[in-house]
Amino acid sequence: MKKSLLVLALAAVTAAPSFAMAEAGDIVVRLRATHVSPNESSSLGSTTTAAGLPAAVLYGSPNAELKVGNNTIPEIDFSYYITKNIAAELILAVGTRHDVSITPGTGAVAANLGSVNLLPPTLTAQWHFMPDTMFDPYVGAGAAFVLGMDRSLTAQVGPNALPIRIERSNFGAVLQGGFDINLQDKWLVNFDVKKVWVKTDVTLDAGAGFQKIDNLHIDPWVVSIGIGKKF
Repeated sequence: MKKSLLVLALAAVTAAPSFAMAEAGDIVVRLRATHVSPNESSSLGSTTTAAGLPAAVLYGSPNAELKVGNNTIPEIDFSYYITKNIAAELILAVGTRHDVSITPGTGAVAANLGSVNLLPPTLTAQWHFMPDTMFDPYVGAGAAFVLGMDRSLTAQVGPNALPIRIERSNFGAVLQGGFDINLQDKWLVNFDVKKVWVKTDVTLDAGAGFQKIDNLHIDPWVVSIGIGKKF
């Protein structure tokens, strides 16, 4: 009887799925669909007025604000397990293009300025709570570097097209939470949410050189879902 139990135990260990084998040195590659939803905060009207420019004339209201549109992009990321529970994740994505508009004030019509293309590589350190189980939740924190690759906007004021620019590069803090659903043969399904805090200076050339018109906080929510493979 004892011999039979021992044989059954050994068989169970041998048949255990490979998701229960997370170890230091493991590398995970994930391919995800990522939705970037800015939660912007703008002081366009008041900052423009403080710069000596007529916000009411330029935008139609002294209470004007900049609005940044949402976008969904493909993304690839790489995780390296330093220990069974601690992983470093590098997130790479194609440029995420966002429409930018000015919302003047109540009763006024929003004016489209064009779009900006941002490249946001992100590095986080994660704590995985249950790396040896099928459901593995984690939290993380790190930093994002947001590079403005195509950042030219235009405000149409009467017959004049006034160029607007955003700052080329910015660093931002990142908080992260999510989970992996570990499958057999080291495949996994992933769900991930990040909050990124990033701000940029916005400048406008109204004929006397570029002047600062806004300190725009973009602060997006970044929600991802995808699949991955552990190596």
